[in-house]
Amino acid sequence: MTALPFSLNARHKGFNRAEIVDQNFIEFVQLWQGQVHAAPSDGEPVLPGSALDAQGFRDLLGSQLISRHLDLMARVLRVQNKVFYTIGSSGHEGNAMVARLTRHTDPAFLHYRSGGFMAERFRKLPGMDPVMDSALSFAASMDDPASGGRHKVWGSKPLWVLPQTSTIASHLPKAFGTAVAIEQARRIGHTLPVPQDSIAICSFGDASSNHATAQTAFNAAGWTAYQKLPAPVLFVCEDNGIGISVKTPSGWIANNFRQRPDLDYFYADGLDLAEGYGQVRAAVEHCRRTRRPTFLHLRTTRVMGHAGTDFEIEWRSVEELFALEATDPLLRSAEIALASGLYTREALLALYEATRKQCFAAAEDADRRPRLGTLAEVMKPLAPYTPAAVKAEAERADYAARRAEVFGGEEKLPEKQPPRHLAIQIGQALHDVMAKYPESLLFGEDVALKGGVYTVTKGLFKTFKGNRVFNTLLDETVILGLAQGYANMGMLPLPEIQYLAYFHNACDQIRGEACSLQFFSNDQYRNPLVMRVASLGYQKGFGGHFHNDNSITALRDIPGLVVGCPSRGDDAAAMLRTLMALAKVDGRVCAFLEPIALYMTKDLYEAGDGLWQYAYPAPGEALTLGEGRVYAQDADDLVVFTFGNGVPMALRAAREIEKQHGWRTRVVDLRWLAPLNDAFIVEQARSARRILVLDEGRRSAGVGEGIITAIVEGGYGATPLQRVVGVDTYTPLAGAALLVLPGEVDIVAAAGRMA
Repeated sequence: MTALPFSLNARHKGFNRAEIVDQNFIEFVQLWQGQVHAAPSDGEPVLPGSALDAQGFRDLLGSQLISRHLDLMARVLRVQNKVFYTIGSSGHEGNAMVARLTRHTDPAFLHYRSGGFMAERFRKLPGMDPVMDSALSFAASMDDPASGGRHKVWGSKPLWVLPQTSTIASHLPKAFGTAVAIEQARRIGHTLPVPQDSIAICSFGDASSNHATAQTAFNAAGWTAYQKLPAPVLFVCEDNGIGISVKTPSGWIANNFRQRPDLDYFYADGLDLAEGYGQVRAAVEHCRRTRRPTFLHLRTTRVMGHAGTDFEIEWRSVEELFALEATDPLLRSAEIALASGLYTREALLALYEATRKQCFAAAEDADRRPRLGTLAEVMKPLAPYTPAAVKAEAERADYAARRAEVFGGEEKLPEKQPPRHLAIQIGQALHDVMAKYPESLLFGEDVALKGGVYTVTKGLFKTFKGNRVFNTLLDETVILGLAQGYANMGMLPLPEIQYLAYFHNACDQIRGEACSLQFFSNDQYRNPLVMRVASLGYQKGFGGHFHNDNSITALRDIPGLVVGCPSRGDDAAAMLRTLMALAKVDGRVCAFLEPIALYMTKDLYEAGDGLWQYAYPAPGEALTLGEGRVYAQDADDLVVFTFGNGVPMALRAAREIEKQHGWRTRVVDLRWLAPLNDAFIVEQARSARRILVLDEGRRSAGVGEGIITAIVEGGYGATPLQRVVGVDTYTPLAGAALLVLPGEVDIVAAAGRMA
């Protein structure tokens, strides 16, 4: 590329770098004196030997200019509070080539520097406006078609760009999962919402490639390809050599990824459209043809800093900035435009200024549009709930023939069997919902032939085979990434997390990704899934923190997540039907907490009494979200609010309390832990003479705090109240575990304090 004129390199270091980059382009064009070729026709190479034709270059140049002027506009109007986001795409405009060479039906999970990609993908469908749509997002306007003004995101429902926020690698597992889902659909007979030969596109920066979440996606992709299983994901690493201010060692990306087995490496020059186009095309065609995970190392640069608040001159030398700005890809595109004869200097500058005018006009228009102004407007897409439709779906029982086939005949249907305990009935319920929903899949560690650590999934693999019930590699982040991928492609995933403690390894896949998608896409995209988690404490003979984890708080803190926790088998089956309906109808992300210590519990008061076994609910029976179960409804002397393991404990303690004090005790099983049903809690507290909150979680930030808050805010804070909770500690091994968890004696003692 022609060197920058000396006058540009002499700029004062105190100048606004955005203004300098802008002026660099103008002066570069004005002063360019290179050789001009005969202008090619639309189908001819833009320059001799290039894979890019003239019309393609014109379009890509237009997309680059749109991206650049959106960045420049944001820097100017941010200080006027007309736009609210300044992380730009300047230097990354070459990613427009990836958009041009892929389809608008290839699901895309994009890096935040994707202005060029988006501008080019907008060309794929007629009547779409990349400038106005982007301006609305910059301005946080309610008219923003991507997020409805909730965040500056690159996203589009018709263009299959699933909105990401300021993503640092957390989107890679679900991009991989989407690629796997595209292939899995054919094997289970599921109709995809995209063509069968689609690929998943996932872009990220060189710094992000080092993140543990990125590495787990690369590993899972390689693990899959190693077994000859297709996973058509195109990982696009946009290498600009820096992460905010931390430089990536020279050559690191190439050396780290070039020789990875089962992750096919391609390099492309994203700074040069004429050179890079054929290189990008090779990677895209390889991924689509081979269905193998493909790593595209796209050379980019970063001009104008990380964001508007990043004053690079404070930590970079003037000479380094000059050299960096000389690599601006728009300067190379200007050189191609002029050398090819497609543009004169005057025509190119006119296009540049017309694009500037278009971007500023769109931004001013967007600023006049309404923004979110009420809490209801903000919250609307977060947790949709249509009770009547969910109830109808949960109680739908139009699959009788398939049920009979799955259970081995009418006489073997679970509702015709004797009462059974929790583990058996969860397994029966899983058979039931998988018969009901042919698009459902169950997967996780050890769930297939082994049937899970506790044999809860026993028989499912034999019944539904390996395409719908299968083991994954040992990585919770991948399990939840797969779940999101299947959900993106219209399936109903049932991922299993083997223990609640293991969920914390991958919490952000639910918190930052799955549950946020409806919110940031204005409910245009959804992640319907039901995550099963073996949970809670009191497990005998297999203890320690990682197998007796009571940290429910990590789940209850996630906006929009539904958390259910049954204590007995019939409730578990009815709850699972409702959770699946919530996912199916409203696209909800749900967590189903299965109390490990109650899996095999058959007795309640005495050995052999069989009182903790219940009849399986027939199809047509389901729970309502928030609906609790009350034992001894007319008992008012003491009301115990609890869930999970606390329910049978409280029932046993109630007998002793009656012996000691003559009180009759009502036990309230909440069943639903998020959202808590405050109205139900207040109604049960209304007639209580005394209240006891039994929460096996920790004292700090446990479910109990939410229960007490509901009681106090409901006006019953003056009622005598005691709390019996776990201790703020990790759970030790063996019998010592019972020292940190509440027990029946603690319940009786707390009642005594209110006597």
